Amino acid sequence: MNPADIHFLSIGQTYPRQIVTLLVKGSPMPAVEAGGSTVRATRFRNVERIGFIGTGKMGRPMIAKLLEAGYPVDVYDIKPAAAKDVVEKGARWHDAPRDAARGCEIVITCLPLPRHVFDAMTGEQGALAGMPPGSVWIDTSTTDYKNAVEIARRAAAIGVHSLEAPVSNLSHMGVEFANVSFFVGGPSEAYVRSQAVLQAMGAVSFHVGDIGQGQSVKLLTNLLFYAAAVASGNALCRSVRGGVPAQQAWRRFAGSSANSVAIEQYAPFLLDGSYDRSCTLEIPVKDMGLTVQLADDLGVGLPVGRAVEKRYSEAGRKFDRYDSHLRVVELAEVVFGVRLQVPGYRAPSKYGADPAHPPDEEFLTDPIGRIKPKREHVFPLDDVPLSDIQIRLLECLAGELTHVNRLILDEAFDLGRGMGLSNTLIYDVITWSVGASAWSDSHAQQYSNEQLIDSAGAIAPPLTTVPHLICPYTEELS
Repeated sequence: MNPADIHFLSIGQTYPRQIVTLLVKGSPMPAVEAGGSTVRATRFRNVERIGFIGTGKMGRPMIAKLLEAGYPVDVYDIKPAAAKDVVEKGARWHDAPRDAARGCEIVITCLPLPRHVFDAMTGEQGALAGMPPGSVWIDTSTTDYKNAVEIARRAAAIGVHSLEAPVSNLSHMGVEFANVSFFVGGPSEAYVRSQAVLQAMGAVSFHVGDIGQGQSVKLLTNLLFYAAAVASGNALCRSVRGGVPAQQAWRRFAGSSANSVAIEQYAPFLLDGSYDRSCTLEIPVKDMGLTVQLADDLGVGLPVGRAVEKRYSEAGRKFDRYDSHLRVVELAEVVFGVRLQVPGYRAPSKYGADPAHPPDEEFLTDPIGRIKPKREHVFPLDDVPLSDIQIRLLECLAGELTHVNRLILDEAFDLGRGMGLSNTLIYDVITWSVGASAWSDSHAQQYSNEQLIDSAGAIAPPLTTVPHLICPYTEELS
């Protein structure tokens, strides 16, 4: 079985709050709301010009989609060279955020860290200094929700409306073909006004509440991805130490109930030794730190999440912050004395070991309607016969991975409930995020109940130890 053809398990869930745009060979179709009504993804006629601050790996594809949709876009980035590609496509360069924002009905920021957003929006050269009253600021960064609230307060003082709309890739670098979701917090009127712009850049958007809620929702979906990335890396290391070739272990996990976006679409970058160059290590270190802060603010225990944060924090201290984000798995490689890299294998992506790999052109749609690239994985090494002990090892590890997915999903629900979100909305945003897994997809009814229960129907017992697949050595929880 080719993991590219593996679909997550699903049971036909409907999504009452979202507007979903399906992609067919990269082209957006009309958005459809639950109930059958159609929302046209046409350009909002009152939006004549968009300012965009941040032309990095996430910002550039979104700018390109806006240009394709017919919007004039003014851009700024602290690194002018980063804007070269979008300027060549028709964007207009400016030397300061204020100038890029001047006269624009909507200004969008897409920046790595909270301080970058604050600096770009405030001060004499900040975007707020150029934005007219009645305009809308949309922040697509993943930042500190307190940071978003403070900037929104300053914006309101000059008549500018604020939306936070952090982005979640629905597949590896889905932003490059508008395959992302937006978790939007802020005034509903501003959201309605901005929907066509969001649709031009992505596949689905959720209005999740007030300013600050969007950032918090993004953190809980990222928590799921980061936990799965750490756990799957550790599972692969244990498999290799047990004599199972890494590619065989990966195929087994991707074809099992343990599957997740992290395993299926990101683990191949462990096998080619690149650790995925689409994102730097400083991003998950920042995100997990913010997630723990959020849990503290809400009074949520988050035992597994805190252990995941410790792993990323350790990786952040050990490696350069600009290293690839999956370098966190190298911590496990050292502990187990193995290397996951498969000689001669290159992940089919320009973000892997082959920067010259062509862009994705073919896509698959899963039963829920999510899009992912169709990627062929060619391993130069032949599979080897596995012993009964090795087969049992893989079965046990797949079971442990599934258990971790379940535990971290429970913690994500704890965070969401702490924010006052309904179970249905929490489930929906997780389903349409990078944190989706086979476990979450196949337990929709269970996670619509007020109490989370395990697959046997019993209330989940308190967690007393960190799962081995999060930390190679068992830690007692205080």
